[in-house]
Formats: sequence, structure tokens, C-alpha cells
Amino acid sequence: MSAGIPRAWHWRGRPVRLVDGTAVSLPDTQPNQSLYPQSSNQKPGLGFPLCRLVGLMCLGSGAVLDVALGKMKGKHADERSLLRTLLPNLKAGDVLLGDALFGTYFLLCDLQSRQVDAVFEQHGARRRSTDFTLGQSLGERDHLVVLSKPKIRPDWMTEEDYDHAPETLTIRELHAGGKLLITTLLCPKKVPKSALKALYHNRWQVELDFRNLKVTLGMDRLRCRSPEMAEKEIWVYLLAYNLIRQAMVQAAVLAKVVPRQLSFKHSLQVMQAGRSYKRQELAPAEALELYVLIAQRQIGKRPGRIEPRAVKRRSKPYPMLTKPRKIAIEEIRRNGHPKKLK
Repeated sequence: MSAGIPRAWHWRGRPVRLVDGTAVSLPDTQPNQSLYPQSSNQKPGLGFPLCRLVGLMCLGSGAVLDVALGKMKGKHADERSLLRTLLPNLKAGDVLLGDALFGTYFLLCDLQSRQVDAVFEQHGARRRSTDFTLGQSLGERDHLVVLSKPKIRPDWMTEEDYDHAPETLTIRELHAGGKLLITTLLCPKKVPKSALKALYHNRWQVELDFRNLKVTLGMDRLRCRSPEMAEKEIWVYLLAYNLIRQAMVQAAVLAKVVPRQLSFKHSLQVMQAGRSYKRQELAPAEALELYVLIAQRQIGKRPGRIEPRAVKRRSKPYPMLTKPRKIAIEEIRRNGHPKKLK
């Protein structure tokens, strides 16, 4: 899926791409359950089908470059497998930002063969064994290490691809901003630690992009009752999202600001209001006024912001459904509703 949006912001002259995964729920129908089964931790009839999404985002504009869909469980359904299907979207010179899930040997080798640099957080297992006294020191808590190719071939990899993979891979490990990062940007003079720290701080933007898709636009819970229509529904959401981002880029160019400084929700509200006011296509002068209104609301800078993952407003105190709905309805017909819990 092409973004259709110009590259509005580069890092040191290079486009930056963000990658992350999320999930959306589908209506509980048999066709949806067969293709996108619910979580194995839930009893049959009590959960909802889940579809995994792995997306490539443009850091500059916030546009969705492409998305891969898959199951939440099963072979080749993990986020790394879905990301491998998106790698052809990356071009030589791109920089890819991701969390600790993506920092694997073969993925780094694949990116290197495409002349794409990566900045990931270090995987938890290796984080615990990191020793900055080893390898080539580049500074305080910053060094080069040589990784060896895993001796066991992954089941998703062919024998030919495994044999052609390099026997060793040199990466850079550094501690910056309270995180242990790995990258293929090896030169500390061209890319100092402070630059990598500032760059990786922007990885959080992909979380906000998915929040805009799932919460602001409402993609978190799909409505279509068949997997084919549910997939179309996802792509319509992505199309609408990119159209809003495109308008934000135009507004940012006029206001001479970075597109990420503009509010996505405000932009959506302005476009909805303009659409309800005039249903036919906007004239150039009217579109210009729309861009001016979009650029009026800018997001404040909040470095180091920390919020608790908790909600203040409680939902209604209904108990959880612990049995299939049909069985619960029959019990209510026989015995009536249970007394309210005190």
C-alpha cells in the first residue's frame, strides 16, 4: 500500500521507517474464528477472533507504508515472520526503528543485504549477558561485537538461504537513554551515541500511530462478519488514515512545521466538519482554508512523559461472561437473573 505522501522529514538525510505490531478483534462468527482464532487462553464461545497486524510507518509523515495481516497464533504467524513479507518495501538508505522483538541475527543480515540500517532495542535474554568490556570499545558503554550465525537453522528458513547467510555479523551495542540498543550504524563519529538516543526516542511514534488507528478512528473492533470483508474493512481504515495524514502534510508545509507536530484527532475533526458542511469536492481556496485550520492545533513537546497504565473512570460493574452466551441465556430463562453483587 503506497503512502502517496512526500518524504517530509529525514534523519541525517535518510528516511526513517517504524515497525511494530498490534491486534484487532473481529465479530465472533465461525468464519472469523476459523481463519483468525481467538486466544488459546479463553474458553470456546467466550473470546473474539483476533487478527495480528504488523505495519511499516513513515516517521516523517506518519503515513502507513504497508501492513501485513496474520493470525495471533500458529506457525509463521509471529511479528517477525510478518515483517519479512514487508521488507521489499524498504529501500537502500532507509533506517528501520523497532523494539526488542525484531533484533534477531537473520533479520539484521537481511536488512544489511538490502543496505538498510536498523536501530532496535536489545533482546531481553542478551541484555542480561551484555558485557561492555568485550569487543571493540567505542566509548563509555558503547562497543562493537561480532555475532556468530546460529548453528540451528530456523524452520521458516530454507537450506539455501541459511547457507548463504554470513557466518558473522558485526553490530554496535550501546546504552543510551536508559535502554540497551543495537544498531548496524557502526561509526561513532558519523553517528554519535547522542544521535542514536534521540533517534530511538522517536520509536514511540508508531505506538501513537496505532492508537490513532484503533482508538481515534475506531479500528480496534471490526464489524464485518466474514474474514474477507474484515480484511477489506482494515484496508479502508488504513486508506482513511493515510488521507488524513496527507492533509496534515499539506497543512504542515503551509505552516512550515513538521507533520508530527500537528494533532491527528484535530485534523480528523476539521475534515469531518468540512465534509458535513460541503459534500462536493472542495475548491482550491476552500482546501487552503482547511489546511490552515488543521495547522492551528499543534502538539506540545512532552519529553520524558510517563503515565500510569491505569484508568480512573470505572466501567459498569458487570461480571465477566464465563460461559457461552446461549447457555447463560437458558439459565436466565430457567432461574432468572442472578442477584446483583454487593
